This record gives sequence, structure tokens and C-alpha cells, in this order.
Amino acid sequence: MALVDELPGVAGAVSEKVGRSVVRVGRDGRGSGLVIGEGQVLTSAHNLRGGEITVAFADGRSAVGTVAAADADADIAVVNVDTAGSPAVPWDPQIAGRLSLGTPVLGVALAAGGGVRVTFGTVSSVGRAFRGPRGRLISDGIEHSATLGRGSSGGPLLDFEGRLVGINTHRTGDGLYLAVPAGTGLRAKVDSLSKGEAPTRRRLGVGLAPSRMAARLRSAVGLPARDGVLVREVASGSPAAEAGLTRGDLIVAAGGSAVTTTDELLAAVDAVGDDGILRLTVVRGVEDVEVVVRFAGAAEEV
Repeated sequence: MALVDELPGVAGAVSEKVGRSVVRVGRDGRGSGLVIGEGQVLTSAHNLRGGEITVAFADGRSAVGTVAAADADADIAVVNVDTAGSPAVPWDPQIAGRLSLGTPVLGVALAAGGGVRVTFGTVSSVGRAFRGPRGRLISDGIEHSATLGRGSSGGPLLDFEGRLVGINTHRTGDGLYLAVPAGTGLRAKVDSLSKGEAPTRRRLGVGLAPSRMAARLRSAVGLPARDGVLVREVASGSPAAEAGLTRGDLIVAAGGSAVTTTDELLAAVDAVGDDGILRLTVVRGVEDVEVVVRFAGAAEEV
């Protein structure tokens, strides 16, 4: 039987199997989520606005939940809420690792007007890297063609048996969609978040421009080209501000290694030792200046 002939039956079966496990989050239905256990819902961190969030269920019931913990860099969050017997989405972390190009998948969400929306697509890319809400790289993403309506981010991407393979995040500029793979790595993160254990990471406290922009800006004011990342803003009271970093500084080295990308700088911050010290080389005008950044404690909250 051709795949297209199977679709109506598959879509109906998956809707029946997982429809009660899918939720909408936010008073305006800004996003989606899924029940992962009794009293707990998983959604995208970018759907949150504060410590409380409204959760709407397929049966029309709504409840206010509280955020157990969130990982903004991975764009996931767990919400504690009365799930009132709504079943958890079937989740075998091994399944996501078996996806390959062309694998058929289903996007599932609650439509704004009520009812379950199921859309069909195929996997167009695996191992797709993309950036989370705070600019950190999310690796091993799933790119697929299952059309998602507005407010579907945080909802499930499923295989044809209704098993979780990813958490939908956003649409690409090409009209395709990205999902965080629901593999063993995500399962471990979600288990920690479910216990209220939010990850801690050091934060430098700067807004950065890519090296190509830095090169254009330096050229525009007659300065020689240098590889690095340009500081375009510094958060007040941050380790960067305390160290004396200023807007316009070009960071060319961190921890003794050359820096040409944001990811290299973030890796250097993550690698800071127990002394909490990171030495940066920055270019101000034509001068190389060493800046010593001191982080308080072992890490700062994300």
C-alpha cells in the first residue's frame, strides 16, 4: 500500500493515541507542550513568561502551572500542573536516534479553535545545528516538512506509531521546521528539570556581533581588519562590565586561544576553571589589551 493511502488511518490513530497528551500553553496559546508524566508538561523555554503559565488541555480544561525548571540554552522547560489523568506521550529515547532522511513524521498540536491538528511530513535533515534563544548552538536537530500552525512550538514530533521523536521549535527561512531530538540526551535533561534542577552556566554578560560585521565596521572607520567577535553591548553589573569590557571591543582571544566565532568564546567561558578567571585579549582601536574577567562562584544561573 502506498504511503499516501496509509495517511488517513495513521493520522486518525495517532490523534486518538496522543491527542489527550498534547496541550496549549500561555493565555494566548502562544505555544504547545506535551504531558510527560503525572502533573508535568514539557514545552519550549521560549514559551514562558515568568514563573506561571496557563495550560489548556484537549478536553477544554485549563489550569495554571508553575515552572519546575527551564534550560533556556536548550530551549526546554518543565511545568508542574494538574494533568487530571491526561496520559503521557509515549517516549522511547532510542527511537529518535533511528531517524534518517525521508523518515515520515507527524506534527501534532491543539488547534486554537479546538480539536487536535495532525500534519504529515518527512525528515529532510538530521544532525542540523541551530541556535537556541540565547544564541548557544543546539546540535543534532531534526529538520522536517510537517507543516506547523502558529503556536505549535514546544509540541511533539512523532513517528507513525505515535512515539515521540522530537520537540518542535521553530520554522526555518526555507519553510521547513526544526525540532530538538527526543533522544537520551534530552531525556536526561528533562529528568533533571522535572526535579527542579535547572542547569547553571557562567555568563559573560555581553551582546556580540559576528566577525564579518566586525570587519565591516573596522573597515568603515579606517581600522585594520582583525578576526574576532565584536562587543556591541555590555550588561550592567555583569562580569564583563566589572572587568572593564566596553562596547566596540573586539575579542580576539580567550583563555589563550584565538577567538573568531561566538561559539569559540562560549566554549572558553564554559571551560573556566575553579578559580573563576578568564583572560581575554581585546582590540581597542589598534591596541591589544588584556582584560581579566572574574566570575563569582562556580557558575552563574542561566
